[in-house]
Amino acid sequence: MIAHVINPGSSSVKLACASIFPSENAALPGQLRVALTRTEVPLPGPPGEQDLATLTSAVLDATADWPFPDAVVARGGWLGRVAAGTYRVTPELAHYAAQEGRDGLGAVLALRVGEARGVPAFVVDPQSVNELLPEARETGVRGVIREARFHALNARMVARRAAHEVGKRLQDARVVVAHLGATTSVTAFDGGRAIDTTGTGPEGGPLGALQAGPLPTSALLRLMEGRSPAELLRLLGAESGFLALTGSANLKELEAREATDPAVQAAAAAFVHQACKAIGEQCGALSGRPDALALTGGAARWEALVDRIERRLSWIAPVIIVPGELELEALAEGAGRVLLGLEQPRDWTPPLGGTP
Repeated sequence: MIAHVINPGSSSVKLACASIFPSENAALPGQLRVALTRTEVPLPGPPGEQDLATLTSAVLDATADWPFPDAVVARGGWLGRVAAGTYRVTPELAHYAAQEGRDGLGAVLALRVGEARGVPAFVVDPQSVNELLPEARETGVRGVIREARFHALNARMVARRAAHEVGKRLQDARVVVAHLGATTSVTAFDGGRAIDTTGTGPEGGPLGALQAGPLPTSALLRLMEGRSPAELLRLLGAESGFLALTGSANLKELEAREATDPAVQAAAAAFVHQACKAIGEQCGALSGRPDALALTGGAARWEALVDRIERRLSWIAPVIIVPGELELEALAEGAGRVLLGLEQPRDWTPPLGGTP
């Protein structure tokens, strides 16, 4: 099976031609084999301010010499509270996703490219996937609930790989995934469902290259003084973490500095401590002992940090390292599971009230 994969970023649209093959392990039918050919199309401006006809033509031109696809698949945006899975892209879904603040460029491009090629279009595990347990949504303040804002696409892909590493299907496994990079999130998967998460950015998660990590409420109140809500959210989600503590958010550079720089050493120690605490917290959300713990994201390439986390947590479960991000692979596999008949595609319905 062939899928053309579309993953818009802040400055370019990542594209891949995915050749998707069935699993060689009958006991793990979801362990698909994927080979990717990659390219990119630059974005001339912000993702939400594109000439869609021109961008669609650029994507079609960039993929013209690739094998003809069986489907087009893209990263979904904020589609309201939805379950995980692969969704058919309809004009209604694309129109909803295209509204300001919903990060839906991928869905729109998938529909346009799919129509041009005459093949179905899908999105996989949209950013608004929310499968939290009711008790995980609740807080101690009436009317305030927690939402599942985490690295849904990569985390589920890594959870699946970690489950396969220990010989289980994701739907039969308990896995905790720590996405550790510029921003972070730690998520508990039980039977294939993301039942709880720390959240990411200002919402929670341990400190990252740019993310603050948990803060005392009194400190948040002090930080609010003289700042607008937007400024405070930017501080917590994009101007803190290693950047604030060391002057750099470049994890490769920080790894090289760690041996001689006390500031990096202190920040790294705090990072390891917070990551371990967050992983332990999510283990407590599971119905039993986890089958695997998985570390992913850019910080999973920092060997000294990964080693320290593994030494502290390997008594809980095997620690699986999947560095970087696998969003293109996750999108390809989501389409592949539908094309190979392992899953049925989901039909999207607009949320009540039309709000995300």
